[in-house]
Amino acid sequence: MFSLRKKIEMPAPEEALPGRDAPLGTAERHFINGAPLKGPYPEGSGKAMFGLGCFWGAERKFWQVPGVLVTAAGYAAGYTPNPTYEEVCTGRTGHNEVVFIVYDPKKLSYEMLLKIFWESHDPTQGMRQGNDIGTQYRSGIYVFGEAQRKAAEASKAAFERALAAQGYGAITTEILDAPEFYFAEDYHQQYLAKSPNGYCGLGGTGVSCPIGTGIAAD
Repeated sequence: MFSLRKKIEMPAPEEALPGRDAPLGTAERHFINGAPLKGPYPEGSGKAMFGLGCFWGAERKFWQVPGVLVTAAGYAAGYTPNPTYEEVCTGRTGHNEVVFIVYDPKKLSYEMLLKIFWESHDPTQGMRQGNDIGTQYRSGIYVFGEAQRKAAEASKAAFERALAAQGYGAITTEILDAPEFYFAEDYHQQYLAKSPNGYCGLGGTGVSCPIGTGIAAD
């Protein structure tokens, strides 16, 4: 077992678990709306990817939003190819628990997704979210294209000012180009729809993110 110190520090690439060549088995369709989890997605759809703590609660935050077509729980921004949940939890893959989102940009702006992201967790906690501690619980925005990057950075600056006014520290959220997304195992997909009384440790700060909804960066 890695010590707690190791679990809150990103491993070096050479320390990462080897993983595997074959993808893990996962659900074929979204448990709630029946949409194909891996596509094909409707023409003109936008994509987004966020890490904001345990992906069970994170995914639920987004599947409830009108205009979101598909959500999926998975792993990203690490080193180990096709990791299992147990491997990610050791802290030795470098992956974050993330939610992948497909949405209709005619009905929902990327900026609104950012607002939901910021307000649904505390992005100042580093490698943790509440009682969940580890590299897989870090805050992250993984962008598809330059327009999303600019929107993400602008929203981060705005929310950091709002948080500071309420006594919070600096935001620790990483903003990276969207890395390869590995779908999590079947039982993780839409977990809180299958288990309504299941664990959700996600909690926001209560601070409103002062951004509008007018820019669709897809």
